[in-house]
Amino acid sequence: MHLERSDAVATLVFDNPNRRNAMSVSMWEQVAQHCQTIALEPAIRLVVLAGAGPDAFVAGADISEFASHRTPELAASYDEMTAQTQESIRRLPIPVIAKIHGFCIGGGLALALAADIRFCDDEAVFGLPPARLGIGYSPSGVGTLVDVVGPGQAAELLYGAAWVDADKAQRWGLVNDVVSAAELDAFVDEWVATALSRAPLPQQAAKLAIRAHLASGANRGVLEYEANGMVQACFRSDDYLEGIAAFTEKRPPEFRGR
Repeated sequence: MHLERSDAVATLVFDNPNRRNAMSVSMWEQVAQHCQTIALEPAIRLVVLAGAGPDAFVAGADISEFASHRTPELAASYDEMTAQTQESIRRLPIPVIAKIHGFCIGGGLALALAADIRFCDDEAVFGLPPARLGIGYSPSGVGTLVDVVGPGQAAELLYGAAWVDADKAQRWGLVNDVVSAAELDAFVDEWVATALSRAPLPQQAAKLAIRAHLASGANRGVLEYEANGMVQACFRSDDYLEGIAAFTEKRPPEFRGR
């Protein structure tokens, strides 16, 4: 598990290719640590999640560790640890893109669902294997999936534990776009470049607004308050003035994030 940095883009690489990037406990913990680092670096404007090697985004949790880390006595704490890691991705205030090739299974699908947008190649395969392994998922563990694809499709994934190909994943709304394996890197690079050419404060406001809409209870109120504050910050920003001026003058805007 490592973090790469290129200008305003941080790439979190799931790097365990000999095991199809299966997530060890150490890797889960490192994701959360890297997210803390990213959140403290204002120059980073966008995050990409990617798997190392030719075979997988992430092929699930490292089942070889279950005998020691996911025993009946430790299952709750293990699941809490992985849930907190996913939440650390969701809480990043900037756009997060999952670039998916090959296997995106179990914990890999959970990590992808923590991203804001998911792009995959036509060789990607998605699935949730608990019914193959005798493992139960808690309501919180399937909630995001239900929000994204709906209860019927979530049930199909969970009950049958069958793999879903890229085309079906797109029809379900699980991924935003599907391209060929040869095109995936260039497609994501182009999308990222376009996103970086836009004003960053409205992107952050939009992310907060989306999260607020999906939240419930007191957390929804907190997120709505933060989102409304970010909207006001957009109107007070130099970028707002620059955007209006550029539109009037028929030229590309030069946004600076303030």
